[in-house]
Amino acid sequence: MAKIHPQVPHPQAPFTTSTQETFTIWMKSLILSGKGCTVFDSSGQIVYRVDNYNCKCSDEVYLMDFSGKVLFTIRRKKFKLVRFWEGYRSFNGTVNNEDKNPAFQVRKTFRILRGDSICEVIVWLDKDKPCQYYQIETKPGKSTFKIVDKLGELIASVKRKQSKCGISLGEDVLTMVVEPHIDHSLIMGLIAVYSLINCKM
Repeated sequence: MAKIHPQVPHPQAPFTTSTQETFTIWMKSLILSGKGCTVFDSSGQIVYRVDNYNCKCSDEVYLMDFSGKVLFTIRRKKFKLVRFWEGYRSFNGTVNNEDKNPAFQVRKTFRILRGDSICEVIVWLDKDKPCQYYQIETKPGKSTFKIVDKLGELIASVKRKQSKCGISLGEDVLTMVVEPHIDHSLIMGLIAVYSLINCKM
């Protein structure tokens, strides 16, 4: 199997860049027998991770950087019969238990006529600007999905990773491509929620 783990972690890179960025998502925790995922940049260095320990489909998870500093506290919520997820930005590297205003919210919607489902996303990263609306689109039975804005413009895409020879790696090894000027940590937070909704983490 192709090498997907790094040699030595490096300092946290900027969350937003002016160029398209490619990451590898390994749907495994670095903790023995743990649940979660580990994310590597194009140099093979750890940039993000989620560790659920022995609890799969947990109601609360933490997106962290390589050193374990919390970037988003992600919680499953329920209002009457509606279930959804909310992500709270952590600015001091610890679990966010104080902020009542989420940075994003995700809820799943089925489109019966199209035979697929989407996750509707509302983002409030900058409280001085209007909220943004995204969708996570997928097809039944496929590991490929994409995140688009309200105009249908591509924000990020995820698909099964292939080797340089074009051979698909395991189903737990994915390639994530993030478009320029998009917050990578936000996208990873949305992908973590998508994985939790589909019980993949």
